[in-house]
Amino acid sequence: MEQLSTVIAIPIFLLFIVVEYFATRKKHPEYYRLNDALTNLNIGVSHLLFKLLTTGLMLGAYVLVLENFAVLHLSGVTAYIVVLILFDFCFYWAHRFGHEVNLFWGAHVVHHQSEEYNLTVALRQSWIHSLLAFIFFLPIAFLGVDVLTLGICASINSFFQFWIHTKAIDKMPKWFEAIFNTPSHHRVHHGVNPKYIDKNHAGMFIIWDKLFGTFQEEIEEPTYGVTTQLKSWNPAWANVEYYVTMFKNAKAFPKVSDKLKYIVAKPGWQPAELGGQIPIPEVDYNKPKYDAKASSKSLNIYVLVQFAFIIIGLSAYLYNYEKLSLFYTIIFFSVLMLSTVICSAILEQKKWVKYAEYARLLIAFIALNSMYYINYNGWFLIMLIPSVILTAYFLAWYTLNINNRFVLKRIVK
Repeated sequence: MEQLSTVIAIPIFLLFIVVEYFATRKKHPEYYRLNDALTNLNIGVSHLLFKLLTTGLMLGAYVLVLENFAVLHLSGVTAYIVVLILFDFCFYWAHRFGHEVNLFWGAHVVHHQSEEYNLTVALRQSWIHSLLAFIFFLPIAFLGVDVLTLGICASINSFFQFWIHTKAIDKMPKWFEAIFNTPSHHRVHHGVNPKYIDKNHAGMFIIWDKLFGTFQEEIEEPTYGVTTQLKSWNPAWANVEYYVTMFKNAKAFPKVSDKLKYIVAKPGWQPAELGGQIPIPEVDYNKPKYDAKASSKSLNIYVLVQFAFIIIGLSAYLYNYEKLSLFYTIIFFSVLMLSTVICSAILEQKKWVKYAEYARLLIAFIALNSMYYINYNGWFLIMLIPSVILTAYFLAWYTLNINNRFVLKRIVK
């Protein structure tokens, strides 16, 4: 059921992104950069793929507590009202720990790495942060709230948080700003300005930040991103970079106790003998944004087209997830993940991508058609013909563009 709701949500989110893009591109073309937006969306794709692996574990833990330790049995309208408020309260603390504890920040940082602020950023989510933060929501099970009610309230919370990732809306009415999270409040949360760091953690209700001392009004336009620039479009590297840095830093700590403390310490912490807590740097307004692009406009368009097929493939994968054999579950998971990584490599002009893209296209072609031949033989030829044409077209398109100088020289001669 969750996969089906995600399949329905994907085109809705993408539609709002397209609307925001066209509504702002005339006055504010700087709101969107193709490389940044596609990276946000590709990280969102990989997040959904990993969510398939973790959702069962989280639901299993919730049901275990629900069936064995529930002290109440809330249901109906009361359950929805209570859970909507309580879920957001739990979200506040999960989110706050996500900023104040290295282990959690290592996952949550993925959501903050973009140096832009638009609706695509809302979909830029970590592979594992939901799994790490889940423990904060487990107490809801003690109220006897069934999984469906929890899931609906969680979805409402997520949908609410989607629309606040925009610069297209300035301020909401004062009464709304006083109670609810808004684009203005959440822009503060994504700012790297020292006054904005670790502020406004709420999901729906900004009252939590006001109650617990983490509220900050938007005074000036924030500078977005993280204090240490990622400098990569790679979804895999975005998800592991902070932990790799933590590991390297911890190796320099002389005491085992410090290495262990580092895991739960505040980001920027280090032992006193190494200088102590690293201060939050002032914003360098002259620092250029990371902006690696493909080698030609045509290849940028190629990446955009490949992303469209990634979305089609993801939707089909989610819709048919429970019907697929283990073999094809793994194969298509791998193809989709590889596709997100290769899109980033094309944008970054990595040398190895020249051969990796050929391999990806051929693996996707063979995997798709072998599945139809084995499981849907009556549709095999119907699928084979367009997939041959598309694969050949993409191979030609990609080849002509990565070798465009060579081809042009041959034509001239």
